[in-house]
Amino acid sequence: MSELEPETPTDFEELDRALPVAQAPVVVASPDIEEPSISAVAPATVFVPQAPTPGATGTRIIVFANQKGGVAKTTTTLNLGVAFKEMGYHVLLIDLDPQGNLTMSQGLNPDTIETSMFDVLVRKIPISDVIERREVDLAVASIDLAGAELALAALIGRERSLEKALVEVRDRYDFILIDTPPSLGLLTINAFVAATGVIVPVQCEYLALRGLVQLENTLTMVRENLNPRVGIEGIVPTMYDGRTLHAREAVEILEENFGDLVYRTRIRKTVRYAEAPVKGSSVLGYDPTGAAAEAYRELAKEVLHGAQASEHA
Repeated sequence: MSELEPETPTDFEELDRALPVAQAPVVVASPDIEEPSISAVAPATVFVPQAPTPGATGTRIIVFANQKGGVAKTTTTLNLGVAFKEMGYHVLLIDLDPQGNLTMSQGLNPDTIETSMFDVLVRKIPISDVIERREVDLAVASIDLAGAELALAALIGRERSLEKALVEVRDRYDFILIDTPPSLGLLTINAFVAATGVIVPVQCEYLALRGLVQLENTLTMVRENLNPRVGIEGIVPTMYDGRTLHAREAVEILEENFGDLVYRTRIRKTVRYAEAPVKGSSVLGYDPTGAAAEAYRELAKEVLHGAQASEHA
């Protein structure tokens, strides 16, 4: 055996083998309603962080994660970050999604960016070298990030690449918000290892609810092997349409199974969220007095109040 060859598996290999497969809930049809009813999601054992602002610096590193795509992760990351900045906080956004939607939402083209989070994670360049000053500071993604998981797989300590990169800038920010890809792969694991908490945007429909159990299973394994303090600190119902029974039932199931973790703010469907990125802007910059912007300002207050409640519990 080579001297450089580890005798035991790395943390991520242990995590990969130990990860349980969630049992899919069963859809129960109801004869009394026209729309299909949603069966209850099996309650998960949810870890609630005792203090969402650990660490000497008090910096909160919040990961926005959901292995299902199209649930408004990027929209929530950007607009919540801008809402925090409006409140006077120093904010850094990190685009860890190879699709680069967060980067594009601030008017940048991931296909033409030469230095990005790929270089930070794999080539170990300082993260400050890839931060662009936009509505808020943004560590950008490029098309190269699609190869990051394969490149990281050969590195020792691969799960902690992001955590180590953030040491350089952590003291400069009150909030670091991380947009992750729609998967539970190595990029998302890196985000969980660096995080003080996870916020889960969940589209208000049945199929979007099923992934929550698997996400919590993954976080359990991360806590056991890599980051004992990380857990779900909040769930954001997104794309909510109160006119449909299906959306209302979805929120009821979330509240029944996750209780106070579900934020009261509902992010409702509106074309404003699609229009704003075309202008390279958050919805708070694009339509600052509209209902969509106000929703994220309310969500920002909830996230802050949740932290304060935990600190004084």
